[in-house]
Amino acid sequence: MRVVLQRVTGASVTVDGNVTGKIDSGLLALVGFGKDDTEDVLEHMAQKIIKLRVFSDENDKINLSVSDIDGGVLIVSQFTLYWSCKKGTRPSFDGAMEPKRAEELYDKFVEIMRSSGLKIETGIFGADMKVSLTNDGPVTVTLEM
Repeated sequence: MRVVLQRVTGASVTVDGNVTGKIDSGLLALVGFGKDDTEDVLEHMAQKIIKLRVFSDENDKINLSVSDIDGGVLIVSQFTLYWSCKKGTRPSFDGAMEPKRAEELYDKFVEIMRSSGLKIETGIFGADMKVSLTNDGPVTVTLEM
């Protein structure tokens, strides 16, 4: 499982002209699953995201988590996190999980994140999504389990 987190002052995802998820300050989480991933990583990844200290405190020190600032998390599926360009110039999808199983893991991950009490918003799995964000910093973190 790979997640690219971006600290944002606002983010939204639109599908067919309709906003499906929107947050103010918080994290945009682009989430992808590799073909060997299992449910075992979901809880650990969720806790890592919830507790990751990437927001500034009153002393301007990066010391607060998304839960500390009462922020939101916009979760967007992105299988292209498992593209490989090792050979040639056309990306290979060989490392990505097949869509049906990836959607099951994605849905379970979203459910775990929602149980945290944070504001959780999402895109639509497999849809052609338009993601807008205002990067804060910018701060970008890549997590892999």
